[in-house]
Amino acid sequence: MLAPKRIRHRKTHKGKMRGKAYRGSRVSFGQYGLQATEACWITNRQIESARVAITRHVRRGGKVWIRIFPDKPVTKKPAETRMGKGKGNPEEWVAVVKPGRIMFELEGVGVETARRAMELASFKLPVKTRFVVRETQL
Repeated sequence: MLAPKRIRHRKTHKGKMRGKAYRGSRVSFGQYGLQATEACWITNRQIESARVAITRHVRRGGKVWIRIFPDKPVTKKPAETRMGKGKGNPEEWVAVVKPGRIMFELEGVGVETARRAMELASFKLPVKTRFVVRETQL
């Protein structure tokens, strides 16, 4: 599963998910993309299961790009622990996704196959999405 090799700080603040994604909001590598329409944290397990859903549907044809990376640690305190005594230990990694962000890209398959593959991937994700097609460059 996806996780950073090394990080600067072991525990981070939660942060805010305000605004839209201007970076990473266009289909750059493939022909088709899956775009988020709302803000969310997406875990490394959710990214992996969406990737598996796409590759299974296209039957290892085409090429898939993952445009998000889980580089934010999320901490949790143990169950039945009293308040105080500091912040919990890092438990999972998440990617912060804002509206407009392209999460997955795909090429080398037909438009209907790509649409269905992205639909199957969107069922695995906790965010509303839409299917986008690359604008042709002249």
